[in-house]
Amino acid sequence: MNNHSVPLSPVLPLTSFGNVLVFLFSILLATTIIFLNFSVLLSILMNKSLRNENRFMFMLSTCLSDICSGVSYYYAGVLDVRDHYTSPNRTFYIVPTFLGLSYMAIIAAQADRYHAVASPFKYSQRMTRNRTLLVILVYWVYAFVIVAVNNLVPVGTAKRVTGIGSFLGNICTVIIMIGLNIRLYYIATFQLMKEPPSADRDGKRSSIYLVVIVAVFFLGAWLPLFIHIIVCSFSGTTCYSFKNEGTDPIRILPRLNAVITPVLYTRGCTALRESLFTHVWRSCCRR
Repeated sequence: MNNHSVPLSPVLPLTSFGNVLVFLFSILLATTIIFLNFSVLLSILMNKSLRNENRFMFMLSTCLSDICSGVSYYYAGVLDVRDHYTSPNRTFYIVPTFLGLSYMAIIAAQADRYHAVASPFKYSQRMTRNRTLLVILVYWVYAFVIVAVNNLVPVGTAKRVTGIGSFLGNICTVIIMIGLNIRLYYIATFQLMKEPPSADRDGKRSSIYLVVIVAVFFLGAWLPLFIHIIVCSFSGTTCYSFKNEGTDPIRILPRLNAVITPVLYTRGCTALRESLFTHVWRSCCRR
């Protein structure tokens, strides 16, 4: 992940019981992220009816980026790594990009649910499965184009671009996410109640509530990191208050959210939960 020969050591020296616990926690966190998200990903891929719904495509995107986050955390969280421009063992901002992709997937899922409920006829005409996949492809490509640009320009330019981009991007997306959450909650609580009782109405409500709850947890886990990055970017200081990634609670929170998100998906969606228990976990137990 880097072009320097730098000896790597555990996240903390394994000289005390507390340090060993932190080391084991990092391994457990990475493993849990991969296991839960991979289980949900398989549950969707193995169920044709789930694959035919656009909202599950955004779930797939979230699971895939979180799996990448979990795999990369074996390096960034288990070992003594600081992912900064001047760090010799940095990941060239590839690891944070996987977290950012999950963030973009949640916003896209919110917009998708809002469009589906507010204009169902237009949504069915516009948002085909191929167009949904195209939206997902676009923000994946966009994310790694930004990574490439950050690594190709001089460090000073990259810092300025990141500082301005973090400020504008984070502020705008947080406002959009909060606004969509409020609007979706209003639709699910008041607007849909005016419709006659039906399975379709209940399905819309449950899908909206699920997206809203996932977004609320996401904001709770990400806002401390957003605020910290904005402050340190404009103050010109290094965005590390702790020794490394694995000991910084502000950077651990988004990884914990990568554990919570698949749990919320399975808890809030009956069809996904049944697919998980029937096609994935039960099959694995039989084998």
